[in-house]
Amino acid sequence: MKNIVLVHGLYADASSWSKVIPLLQAKGFKVTAVQNPTTSLDADVDAVERTLALQDGPTLLVGHSYAGMVISQAGDDPRVKGLVYIAARAPDAGEDYQALTQRFAPAPAAKGLRWSADGYGMLSERSFVQDFAGDLPQQEAKVLFAVQQPFGKAITTAKTTVAAWHDKPTWYAVSTEDRTINPQLQRFMAQRMNAHMIDVRASHVSLLSQPRTIADLIIEASHTADAR
Repeated sequence: MKNIVLVHGLYADASSWSKVIPLLQAKGFKVTAVQNPTTSLDADVDAVERTLALQDGPTLLVGHSYAGMVISQAGDDPRVKGLVYIAARAPDAGEDYQALTQRFAPAPAAKGLRWSADGYGMLSERSFVQDFAGDLPQQEAKVLFAVQQPFGKAITTAKTTVAAWHDKPTWYAVSTEDRTINPQLQRFMAQRMNAHMIDVRASHVSLLSQPRTIADLIIEASHTADAR
């Protein structure tokens, strides 16, 4: 399997994969990072589906954070042979993700969420640097804050209609120091999916603070899914 499609989460854009991409390309993979609009779940799924339509064979679909919902929905595409979740949401079809989060202690980053008058959300600089990207050098975290992509309020109540992880082989990287999605919630979702799970001692942005670990998991997933 040579095709890998990467999907970014909230508070970020496709550049959040900038450290993982060259590691995968060096191994000969064809890598595409989707620039999803984060205006609504449907719009983001559409963006991923357009990218999947351009792939020339079996594809591994990888999602970080909120993008776990996106790949769970878009992963129903027959081209997708495996799913990799990086500190990601993974509700079941029709499940209320916000209600699911309330079964666990709230993550500190939520206190920094700010809404614009026209209904777009962003993290405050303090929450972004301390809670979202807490294990990155402060200057690097501030650069990422500067390119933070606002997200539409519709995403907060969106529900998937498909959970492709029921039918596709699945991998999950739990960020054990995460202050954006509770690590216990991550572990619960990974175990419920029967995912191959690894622990990464990282903040929410393990793909930036530990790109080699994340790339290695994606490579392992591609080889395993290809063999099935």
